[in-house]
Amino acid sequence: MIESRLDSAAKKRLATLKAGERIDPEFALKIARDASVHELGEAALKQRRARHGDKAYYVYNQHLNYTNVCRNQCRFCAFFKKAGEEGGYTYSLEEARKRLMDRIHEPIREIHITGGLNPDLPYQYYLDLLALCKEVRPQAVVKAFTAVEVAHFADTLGTDEATVLREMMAVGLDALPGGGAEVFSPAMRERLCPEKVTADRWLHIHGLAHDMGMKTNSTMLFGHIESWEDRIHHMERLRAAEDEKPGFIVFIPLAYQPHNNELGAAGPTGEEYLRTISVARLFLDNIPHIKAYWAFSGIKAAQMALWAGADDFDGTIVEEKIGHAAGADSPTGMTISELVETISATGFTPVERDTFFNEL
Repeated sequence: MIESRLDSAAKKRLATLKAGERIDPEFALKIARDASVHELGEAALKQRRARHGDKAYYVYNQHLNYTNVCRNQCRFCAFFKKAGEEGGYTYSLEEARKRLMDRIHEPIREIHITGGLNPDLPYQYYLDLLALCKEVRPQAVVKAFTAVEVAHFADTLGTDEATVLREMMAVGLDALPGGGAEVFSPAMRERLCPEKVTADRWLHIHGLAHDMGMKTNSTMLFGHIESWEDRIHHMERLRAAEDEKPGFIVFIPLAYQPHNNELGAAGPTGEEYLRTISVARLFLDNIPHIKAYWAFSGIKAAQMALWAGADDFDGTIVEEKIGHAAGADSPTGMTISELVETISATGFTPVERDTFFNEL
């Protein structure tokens, strides 16, 4: 564990940060590297409590990973399969309907849809999938398709992303998930996911969604081959994008899962995970929520993250495939009673929310 290497002036500044106070990237990098995890956690907890008190949010949601066939071959991904490869799958609309109907007795508030870039799926499939979700769950928020998928749809059609977003909003798209951001550093993207859309395009698509009145999530994949400079740069770009075109609901630090992929990195330690949560809460002054995504971090680390600056515990999920393909050892889903018990055990107050953090 890193002991504090901060000088007295930096210690005082960290300890006296006001809620919502903006810090510069240089100071963020300094505290990320030199503060103890306890100093970081204490400062981030103070900010978290100023915003949200002792509330810890969760959502009753269902994930639908509709295909793992993908033309990209991201080096960190254990989920994708090439077209025709053994283990590849794509849900038909009938299969998607069955998965939704299997849980129709549950009061699900959100349907979260992401998948690979399947070159064989027609654009109409995605419109029909959105319409199907609204038919089966008319009251649920449909949060679907990362910016990477939206770019793929636009490129396949030979149109622009704004047209895709408008057409999808017309049939049921309510919000965008934050996947595909990975790490914004061009050098890192060249090593991690050279086939994937650029950081600029990812940010452009989220900006378009915000301009259209649609809220979105944001993410960062960390704990692989990136540096603290890369992490702070990534958060700086998100913060600047939010300043320019507000609309990010939450920031989700995604812990890299080290198994079954070609990258060969070890993944973040528990201390590194908590440091990243705390730095995110301190640096991202204009993004209201920080998620402890238990499906990637594990339940115990996510519980600790609530004391390190996070205020959201995500939700029931069920059938999470992407992280578990890479060796995540958390459950694939949790019941509401399990979520409530898990959050309560930390000393925080569980609060059910919808996608937009309206309390229910």
